[in-house]
Amino acid sequence: MTAVLAAGVCPDVPPVPYRVAARTAETPETATLVLEPVAEALPTFAAGQFAMVYAFGVGDIPVSVCGIDGVRLVHTVRAVGAVSGALHGLRPGAAVGVRGPFGVGWGPPAAGRDLLVVAGGLGLAPLRPLVTEVLARRGRCDRLHVLIGARTPADLLYREDLAVWRAAGARVLVTVDRPDEAWQGDVGVVTTLLERVSYDAGEAAAFLCGPEVMIRHVARDLVHRGLDPDRIRVSLERTMHCGTGHCGHCQLGPLLLCRDGPVMAWSRAESLLSVPEL
Repeated sequence: MTAVLAAGVCPDVPPVPYRVAARTAETPETATLVLEPVAEALPTFAAGQFAMVYAFGVGDIPVSVCGIDGVRLVHTVRAVGAVSGALHGLRPGAAVGVRGPFGVGWGPPAAGRDLLVVAGGLGLAPLRPLVTEVLARRGRCDRLHVLIGARTPADLLYREDLAVWRAAGARVLVTVDRPDEAWQGDVGVVTTLLERVSYDAGEAAAFLCGPEVMIRHVARDLVHRGLDPDRIRVSLERTMHCGTGHCGHCQLGPLLLCRDGPVMAWSRAESLLSVPEL
């Protein structure tokens, strides 16, 4: 039988079969899937890289790795389209196809510096393994600040992880745009949290992921506060179809983000994000 590949699947790199080992509902539209290989696993992923995850008969989409557990991969998926909706609805035992690893990861955090991790919405997913890695090597940085912005309290991801990170010594601050009656935390955009943390701007490093407008405002604010743009790393998003740099859908200026990104220094990204979209 000849396999029929849906739109968006690169025929030169066939997906490797994985199965859903576990599923956790984060919000009504968002679920975290733990995938285990059916046979041979893909090469090891690094924090910040992504996979092309294929829902059989529907298509594939790029999904950041939000956790690495031996040969298992962890992905958080929000149902916003046909493919993401199909993946979101999978239950343990279901089969998927996975290609990767793709893209440039966060890279190793520099030792001895204060680290700021700033996430907006689903942007916390690719930052999650970075935080886990830093806390596992706690002596490598002086202070770790995790600043999170969400639309509403119900949209907040990884609530159990946040408690674990706090217990491990990280300072975790959360703000929401639209609070409910039970919310007692901060309200407003995530940039307001920068005023609440203490760090050595001359030595600090920052890692940002979230909506593009959030990245621009946070990065520019950090530069204004004294951070070197080369020590601010951002993860950018564009529509990706092939994951291998062939289709051009993820082009940003001279870059193809599936190949040259998604992570890069703000010193490189700022001028590209300053060009108005037509």
